[in-house]
Amino acid sequence: MDLLNTLVDKGLRREPLSRAEALAVLGTSDDDLLDVVAAAGKVRRHWFGRRVKLNYLVNLKSGLCPEDCSYCSQRLGSTAGILKYTWLKPDEASKAAAAGLAGGAKRVCLVASGRGPTDRDVDRVAGTIKAIKEENEGVEVCACLGLLSDGQAERLREAGADAYNHNLNTSESTYGEITTTHTYADRVDTVQKAHAAGLSACSGLIAGMGETDEDLVDVVFSLRELDPDSVPVNFLIPFEGTPLAKEWNLTPQRCLRILAMVRFVCPDVEVRIAGGREVHLRTMQPLALHLANSIFLGDYLTSEGQAGKADLDMIADAGFEVEGADQITLPEHRAAGGGCGSHESAGCGAHEGGGGCGSHDSGGGCGSHEGGGVCGPAATASTAAPQTGEARTDLVAVRRRGAGTDLAPNA
Repeated sequence: MDLLNTLVDKGLRREPLSRAEALAVLGTSDDDLLDVVAAAGKVRRHWFGRRVKLNYLVNLKSGLCPEDCSYCSQRLGSTAGILKYTWLKPDEASKAAAAGLAGGAKRVCLVASGRGPTDRDVDRVAGTIKAIKEENEGVEVCACLGLLSDGQAERLREAGADAYNHNLNTSESTYGEITTTHTYADRVDTVQKAHAAGLSACSGLIAGMGETDEDLVDVVFSLRELDPDSVPVNFLIPFEGTPLAKEWNLTPQRCLRILAMVRFVCPDVEVRIAGGREVHLRTMQPLALHLANSIFLGDYLTSEGQAGKADLDMIADAGFEVEGADQITLPEHRAAGGGCGSHESAGCGAHEGGGGCGSHDSGGGCGSHEGGGVCGPAATASTAAPQTGEARTDLVAVRRRGAGTDLAPNA
């Protein structure tokens, strides 16, 4: 297992992987899967121990989005039967957040559909941040409002936001096939604006949209260069009524390989399992905790998630512990010198030569080719279509509780 030994050594030293090594992880066989998980798990435990950070989503404004992101149930032209409502009032959002915090979440993610916020929207969200922080000492708040204009990130920071999420989602070369109403460069610009304002940047991807292994490696390497503190990994939820409703390209094994690749490329970054874990990882979710150190608790933006208590039981049964509000998520070298978003010059563990290790969800939340085992030729790239998983439409449930409804949230 020379490749895995090399990857573990690099992860412990925060040395950058090559593209060939990242592709080799995605190209491992199911027979080698547990070896891959065990190797990436060593890197995860080195930097994050056995802690699992819990995050809680509050959908401030649902549906009615003018953007045409193909994966999103809130997109322009979507016929998915999701909840649609305009801005929650600050007290409504604070009440929704309280349910997640009571369940053990330490970060609240405030999400709103749309291209990006107006200045009035930023004022609204600022009031919501204030209301949540007044009621919950020490809570982290991440805003996710779409593309930012000049000065808006600074205003959110002044209002008390700790972080900003805006996902790259897929590779630059294929981005135009997924979305036409804004560009990949627009997304990069927003992540950079968050960084520049002193916000902790959160940016990730969506897997399962028909992308190749090369696309996945491209987007993760792009994320490494942007150097976010947290990388959410969404697995597409193929909502009926969206253009990607028939894309069932993921198996639990492929999901685990993707998470392992992200962990190796971004060893000291908060890797978060986001939307779609229940749909695609299913009974393999506990294994994913050996790769990621963060999950969302309860429901997502427009889809239902696993029951909050089941999440907590899963964490405990797998031998992990919920990260406390008094514990710092990031390793000391990333968290030192200013809280949520301080970095060294190279970021995400990359040294010489640079590199470093939002929003809609994958339909509800803020496939590897066989052949070539772990010791196979690392330089061999796989370009064929991903292995197709079984369509599990029975696991895709529209959220009908929590924010925007009179029913208690799932937390």
